[in-house]
Amino acid sequence: MQILHQKQISQKIKRLAIQILENNYNESEIIVAGINNNGLRFANLIVDELKSLARGKSILLTSIRLNPANPVGGEVTIDMPLDSLSGKTILIVDDVANTGRTIFYAVKPLLNILPKKIETIVLVDRKHKSFPIAITYFGISLATTFQEHIDVNLDEPAVYLL
Repeated sequence: MQILHQKQISQKIKRLAIQILENNYNESEIIVAGINNNGLRFANLIVDELKSLARGKSILLTSIRLNPANPVGGEVTIDMPLDSLSGKTILIVDDVANTGRTIFYAVKPLLNILPKKIETIVLVDRKHKSFPIAITYFGISLATTFQEHIDVNLDEPAVYLL
């Protein structure tokens, strides 16, 4: 069953970008860090919208890499030097937040520095949190069963509940 189509996703991205800018109006720089593949694609869409709305702000994109199936089995990496993130506002982006585990472990490298602020953004927030993660910004929040799956396709923008 389709939950969101292309126009709805575009509207949500615009609304999310406005919310981010409202909550960070004093910030001259925002670091947007997308998790793995779909998180990075969604982060790219957010960055494009932020740049179109926020003249005079530096909006930087980076990626966070980890194995969501086994987040302690390998290193969690960020494609920017950690010292360049110190004292900055960092927005961690993923497509779907289910248990919160992926976002929880994505924060791991940031524990070695002192960022100014860390916020989270997802397109779909599911209500199955097993980890102490609060989603700051979300496109849609769904209460689903554990057996249901969310499929986010950002190439032909649509979100499906399977």
